[in-house]
Amino acid sequence: MADESRRPVGDDENRPTAGKQPVTFSAAGARDGFVACLPIALGVASYGVVFGVLATQAGLSAAEATLMSATVLAGAAQLIAVELWADPVPVAAVLLTTLLVNLRYVVMGAALRPWFEDLSARAAYGSAFFTADENWALTMRELTDGGRRGAYLLGSGLAIWVCWIGATVVGATAGSGIGDPARYGLDFVFAAVFVAIAAGLWEGPKTRRPWAVAAVTAAASAHLLPGRWYVLVGAGVGCLVGVAALEEPAEQADRADPGEGADRTDAGDSRE
Repeated sequence: MADESRRPVGDDENRPTAGKQPVTFSAAGARDGFVACLPIALGVASYGVVFGVLATQAGLSAAEATLMSATVLAGAAQLIAVELWADPVPVAAVLLTTLLVNLRYVVMGAALRPWFEDLSARAAYGSAFFTADENWALTMRELTDGGRRGAYLLGSGLAIWVCWIGATVVGATAGSGIGDPARYGLDFVFAAVFVAIAAGLWEGPKTRRPWAVAAVTAAASAHLLPGRWYVLVGAGVGCLVGVAALEEPAEQADRADPGEGADRTDAGDSRE
């Protein structure tokens, strides 16, 4: 009989949800997520106004800008698309750039899987559409703190979605009157929202190095690269440093433990 202590990582006993109640999906959970995320969503709405203004200045109609916000729901990707917008539209460049910027959602979705695999495919993938950086962070905190409300992601995402669409309409229809959003400090709203989120995700010294590297890399890239490539470069380098930091304890443990080979050798010596 196999030794249960040597089961590979990834088995049920290693899941974050092991030994706990399964994640549920209910209207109450969605409501709680909506209410919890509403203050953040209102901050994101200010950034939505900026997108609406820039979209119409780039040549999109108010209806087109609103449709983009309703179907894409990704502020950084939408702003990059607007910056690249031209006549004719460089479709390949827009698709490639937005794909690279949004690759982080693959990692974010993978982080949710240990909890969401308890849900139906319709609930899990339907909620995933409404994933944004802000409500993903709130949902991860909810789940890692022991919460079992799977609909929290959907509810918090709906709060952002509604505010994002409404703000886009305001910005797109009032774009000519607003002019340059930087005059009103609206261009800083996006950064302010992420600083607030980051404060809640701070976990002490182990997050210091990847965050510092990401910040320095992004700042340097902003001066060297056009557009908003600094977002992707900073995030990518920071993620690599974070992954390396996570692997260091495992490597140290391996060096401290000689492994099974040494155990077997010792056993053989004792038999002699």
